[in-house]
Parts: sequence; structure tokens; C-alpha cells
Amino acid sequence: MSEETSQPQYEITSDDRLWAALSWLPISPLYPVVSFLLLLMDDKKERPFIRRNAVLSLATGAVLIPVSILTLGLGALGYLLFFWWAYQAYQGTQPHVPFVSDWVD
Repeated sequence: MSEETSQPQYEITSDDRLWAALSWLPISPLYPVVSFLLLLMDDKKERPFIRRNAVLSLATGAVLIPVSILTLGLGALGYLLFFWWAYQAYQGTQPHVPFVSDWVD
């Protein structure tokens, strides 16, 4: 019986952490551009840590848009959490977004 480990089977480099953090930063209304670019760049999309963070960032943003509309803008405060998730990604940990992380994984 093999033992399942929670450690990734690949090395997370400082470049991986930087790109993953950049995919989370809502630096402008066009923040998803960085995530889309990461998914299009051949050397970046092959890295699991970068790919997961880019997809998770896009999915979270897609969920927050209708929530913001339905709550008359109060849901936009959720974008402040993107800075926390960017920090977690930069530290090399996998950010966990309630409900969305389970759906993306």
C-alpha cells in the first residue's frame, strides 16, 4: 500500500512563485490579462503551480463579477482577498478559495 504525500512532485521555483502571484494581483480592470498570458506561454503553462494559480484566479474573478453585481458592488470587496492569495502564492503555498478551489481541482 503506497503512502500518499501532500508534497508536490515538482520543484516550485522563485520564478513560479512570482508568476503565480502576478496572476492574482488585480492591478487594473484588465487583471485577467496576466492569467491568460500565463496560460498561453509555453514555458509557463507547463508548470503546474503557475497553471493552477492562473486558472484559479480566472475562476475566482468570474465568480466575483456576478456576486458584485447582485450585491450592488459590495462583492467587489472580495477583490481585496486577491492580495492575500497573491501573497500566499508568492510564499509557495497553494491558495485555497472557498468553493472555487474544489471546483477547479
